[in-house]
Amino acid sequence: MSTVQTIEFRKNDLLPLLFGEHNSHLSYLEEKLGISIADRGNKLTLSGDDKAVRTAEDVLHTLWDKIEKKHEIGTAEIDAALRFLHNDAQMTHDIEDKPAKKAHALAIQTKRKMVAPRSPNQERYIQAIQNHEMVFGLGPAGTGKTYLAVAVGVSMFLEGKVERLIFARPAVEAGERLGFLPGDMKEKVDPYLRPIYDALHDMLPYDFMVKKIEGGDIEIAPLAFMRGRTLSNAFVILDEAQNTTTTQMKMILTRLGESSRMVINGDLSQTDLPVGVKSGLRDATEILEGIEDIKFIHFQKDDVIRHKLVSKIVHAYDQKK
Repeated sequence: MSTVQTIEFRKNDLLPLLFGEHNSHLSYLEEKLGISIADRGNKLTLSGDDKAVRTAEDVLHTLWDKIEKKHEIGTAEIDAALRFLHNDAQMTHDIEDKPAKKAHALAIQTKRKMVAPRSPNQERYIQAIQNHEMVFGLGPAGTGKTYLAVAVGVSMFLEGKVERLIFARPAVEAGERLGFLPGDMKEKVDPYLRPIYDALHDMLPYDFMVKKIEGGDIEIAPLAFMRGRTLSNAFVILDEAQNTTTTQMKMILTRLGESSRMVINGDLSQTDLPVGVKSGLRDATEILEGIEDIKFIHFQKDDVIRHKLVSKIVHAYDQKK
């Protein structure tokens, strides 16, 4: 059934942020939902399928709320709003008479930017980290596991809830050949820790980050450097955990000290371990899944947040197979 709906926005100075450059946000929403959007002053007229028009109205109000809270928006935020609305619709369908949970308010403040979840699973993941001392994030690359965990850790560090940030990855790709790589130990292992540096750089001013690293408040190190330590008053992230052995995984899990939180991330479908060596991440999921105080969040392919062009490229390659 076709319908026409007009909505009005009161703050004219914010309208360019909502519409996007050359109305690019409106055009993107038109393309995604198959509707028409006409703008006249501070009013938008939406026309098309009734359900699509109502969805577009919800998305526009969601974006407007973000703009009023000084969040930056773009097509990624439009996609995120659509994901949440789709999830809300499924919840309403699956649970009779229970209103769908609107999940757009959760955001993490860092020194350089506001970080918000872009899928329902990302939101569950953030909430799990905030509410549990140990969380496993499992799923494919590109789902935001590392980035969001770093954001929560940085936020807790800035708020004084933890005294240290400790980030570790197994440098499995180098194996026993680490000593043959050029440079000192930092130069040898930094390439394997680069994704963590990149996430921190997004969230903290460079001088501040360097100062905290030099002072030991932020530590980024290979997993092997954690042996024999007790990590207290710290936010700990183990990244690429699928590349740990069972012994390494038990070692890092038992490093957790008082007033600390630990996030273990990995993709069980991608491992660089030698053939026949069981992943410590897989072993941990089998052993620990039933423990009430440990939370497991399972990401799916639908949670992969990609640039729209990358999505088209991946789709093209999938079609070729």
